[in-house]
Amino acid sequence: MAKRKSGRDVHGIVLLDKRLGASSNQALQEVRRLFNANKAGHTGALDPLATGLLPLCFGEATKVSALMLDDDKRYQVTIQLGVMTDTGDSEGKIVAEMPVPALDSERLEACLQHFTGSIEQVPPMYSALKHQGKKLYELAREGKTVDRQPRAITIYELRLLNVDAEVGQLTLDVFCSKGTYIRSLAEDIGQWLGSCGTVTALRRTKAGMFDLDRAYTLQQLQAMGFAQLQNTLIALDVPLKSIPDVSLSLEQAEKIKQGQRIAFNGGMAGQVRIYSQQTFLGLGEILLDGKLAPRKLFHLDDQTA
Repeated sequence: MAKRKSGRDVHGIVLLDKRLGASSNQALQEVRRLFNANKAGHTGALDPLATGLLPLCFGEATKVSALMLDDDKRYQVTIQLGVMTDTGDSEGKIVAEMPVPALDSERLEACLQHFTGSIEQVPPMYSALKHQGKKLYELAREGKTVDRQPRAITIYELRLLNVDAEVGQLTLDVFCSKGTYIRSLAEDIGQWLGSCGTVTALRRTKAGMFDLDRAYTLQQLQAMGFAQLQNTLIALDVPLKSIPDVSLSLEQAEKIKQGQRIAFNGGMAGQVRIYSQQTFLGLGEILLDGKLAPRKLFHLDDQTA
C-alpha cells in the first residue's frame, strides 16, 4: 500500500528574507512547516552570517530550482580590513592581523576597477565544493587544506557604498555571476590593498529576476492566515519568462503529457515553455525536424487545500 502523504501538495516559489543566524535549510524547514508542504527546496544557500533574499521552491517548483542556481546575484557586503579568519567571515577564528591601509578615494577606485569584469577566483576552503568525494568545509574542519583551482567568474558591478577609514571597514554593492564567493572577494580586496580582510556582514538583495523588496520575513509569514500564505506563492513559470512560449491544443497537450513528440509548426529550434489553455505544462524543445519534444513536465493538477 502506498505511503500516505502527511502534508499538502503546494506548488510555487516564496521569497524569504532570511534572518541572521539561521542556516538556509533551517529557514526552509520553518517556512515549509507553515505551508505544511510535502516537498521543498531552496535555490542556493546563504551562510548563517548572511541575510536577505532566499527563494524557496515548493512542490513542482523544485524542478525549477536547479535552473535558478545559474542566476546572477547581488549582495551588500561589509569588509573588515586588517583581519583574516579561517572561514573568511567574522564567525571564524582569527588567523592573521595586519595594519589597516590608507583608504583614499583614488586607491579604492583603482581596487574596485581591478576586480570588476571577468576575473579568476580561488574558492574558499569553507565551501560546499567537493574534493575526492568530500566537501571542502568538512576537510577544513579537520584542519586540512587542499589546492583549489581558480574559477572564472564575472563581477558585473562593484560599487563603494560606505567607507569608515577609522576602523577600516568598506561596504560594497556587488553584482556578480553564479559561483562567486563573496568571502574570497573580501580576502582578495584586502590583499590588493596591502592588508587582509574578512566579511562582517552580508546581505543578498537580488537573485535572478527577484528582488529583496518582494521578500517576506519569517515573522511576516507566521502572522499570515492560510489565504494570505497562498497569495505569497509565485507561479513556478515566472523565473522562466525569458524562454519563448508555445500554446498547444488539448489533443497536442495530451500527447506531450504522455511523453510523445508531436509535429509542430511554429517557432525556432530550441527550448520553449509549453502551455495549453493558459495552463503551464512544462519545458520542451523544438527540434530541427520541426517536432516538439517534452523535456521537463510539471504536474500542477494535484494542489490540495
